Amino acid sequence: MRSASALRRNLFDRQWDPMTSHSERLTFARELAERAGKLGMEFFRKLDSLTIENKGHQDLVSEADREVELFVRREIAKTYPDDGVIGEEHAPTKGSTGYDWVIDPIDGTANFVRGIPAWCVVIACAKDGVTVTGVIHEPSTGETFYGEKGGGAFLNGRPIKTTMSNSLGDGSLGIGFSNRRETTAVPALIKDLLARGGVFYRNASGALMLAYVASGRLLGYIENHMNAWDCIAGILLVEEAGGRVITPDPATVLERGTVVVVGGAEIFDDIFALCAETFGLTPK
Repeated sequence: MRSASALRRNLFDRQWDPMTSHSERLTFARELAERAGKLGMEFFRKLDSLTIENKGHQDLVSEADREVELFVRREIAKTYPDDGVIGEEHAPTKGSTGYDWVIDPIDGTANFVRGIPAWCVVIACAKDGVTVTGVIHEPSTGETFYGEKGGGAFLNGRPIKTTMSNSLGDGSLGIGFSNRRETTAVPALIKDLLARGGVFYRNASGALMLAYVASGRLLGYIENHMNAWDCIAGILLVEEAGGRVITPDPATVLERGTVVVVGGAEIFDDIFALCAETFGLTPK
């Protein structure tokens, strides 16, 4: 286990202010996500022997998901034994510090098990329900998106920003959906987007699409409901990259998830208007 002083010295190519209170946790999370990604890649290279189960309609889980999550949990327990841990594949562990690590070992399992290199490791840390650090690591490209509340958002050491566009016709809007919510309205939503000159994008990894919003690759992302391990890291990154978001409720997000509407600052209002009725949202 690395010492606290060593963690403080390695502050992401010196992009981070060592006085910020959560930089140590962010450093730890980034390094852990990249190590977990290497483990995931070992499974990805031997898909023919992978055990895969079906949890529901278009909802898959593999032994890779479970083993990577167990690895991440063990490493967290070594360094932050009193923090809580919430993950997709194993029961939550309660902590006593107010900090909760929220992890998705492989977001985009449907891609992963079919050999599509569009999946990622997601590690976030929340304090009393408010996300303070977030990391999204895509092993297939070697890209690591990360950020800290109040400290900006970065990709492999470089600052990132959301789009400055103010038109839905200037790029693609990520749209997600799952079997947790009714999906019959999604085709109408897409039709409305197309009528406004927009294009929709979906790659079966909500976390990656949120990272792509934070880095300006997508105009925004919307989904009627996402679990905390899929979205809170990405929502933080978008906000830290200068975008606008619907802020999750700290009292409920870790347990119940949240609606997700995020986008560049100039395009957010149009994105919100596009899905407000479908998602039952009230303008603020």
